[in-house]
Amino acid sequence: MMENVMRITYEVTPLTMAVLSKKDKGGKTNTFILEEKRDYTVYTTPTKVIDEACKFFGSSLRGRLEGTKDISKITHKAPIAIDPSSGMYFFPTASPARNNCSWINHSYVDEIKPIGKNKTEITFNNGRRIILNVSYGSMRNQLQRTAQFRFHLDTRMKHLQNTMSDNNQSTEKTNQ
Repeated sequence: MMENVMRITYEVTPLTMAVLSKKDKGGKTNTFILEEKRDYTVYTTPTKVIDEACKFFGSSLRGRLEGTKDISKITHKAPIAIDPSSGMYFFPTASPARNNCSWINHSYVDEIKPIGKNKTEITFNNGRRIILNVSYGSMRNQLQRTAQFRFHLDTRMKHLQNTMSDNNQSTEKTNQ
């Protein structure tokens, strides 16, 4: 069994597999964090945790969502790149404006399968499993859209790197 640590704040890292919405006994939305080797309960909403992670990397959730829209034209339940250089691509399970919105790290999803009509089991690449109240079709769509977004962003970043490399080589030849 994983250790569950209670926290007031939490910083999303490349070890974060999921940022899950969880109601406490009083009905207040908290966050249950799944990491590779440890779990946390955080006393704020999952979307607030994600927004703080985006701010740590120089933007905000709103800014990341606008970037996703510009790159891939996805406007609803859009995936985001918290930090593409470390593979931190997350997708929401519902509208980020809703308290039941959880966020899944695309890099950790190994397999999904339907459980009944409106639930999906996610198997992470370390073997851990969770069941979410999200239809299989919606979850499959979110995985595919995140993969598409990752591809488009990665293509842009590689193009930029190639352009910079070409410019550096031209400058070196000019200076010789």
